[in-house]
Amino acid sequence: MKHQITPYFSFNGEGKEALEYYKEVFEGEVTELQTFGEADFPSPPEISEGIMHAKFKKGDLFFMVSDSFPGQEPTVGNNISLVLELESEEEIDTYYSRLTEKGTVIMELQDTFWGAKFAKVKDPYGINWDLNYTK
Repeated sequence: MKHQITPYFSFNGEGKEALEYYKEVFEGEVTELQTFGEADFPSPPEISEGIMHAKFKKGDLFFMVSDSFPGQEPTVGNNISLVLELESEEEIDTYYSRLTEKGTVIMELQDTFWGAKFAKVKDPYGINWDLNYTK
């Protein structure tokens, strides 16, 4: 693995508002922000201004944010994922295989438009894991 687990917060359309709040609280900065409308990904027009992916940083504090896709609205308990940035295809394949043995696949392991191999799996204890290997 490249580094420590990264928290990923999911919101139901309040992503930009939440980022502004965190900027005030932690005096940090949004280092990346892409809306659904800017992404090369089919999405409904009503979420075009929603955050597809954003990064927040203040010193060693780092987390990521997105708004949910219609039909996948988060609730307290499923609105945080833990991101593993992996170092090889073999490593992502291994963790995906192990997590899916007893877990539930939310997004199949696949190549993505952002140049990574990615999957999302909920483990048997309800923890969401985002596996990402940037090629």
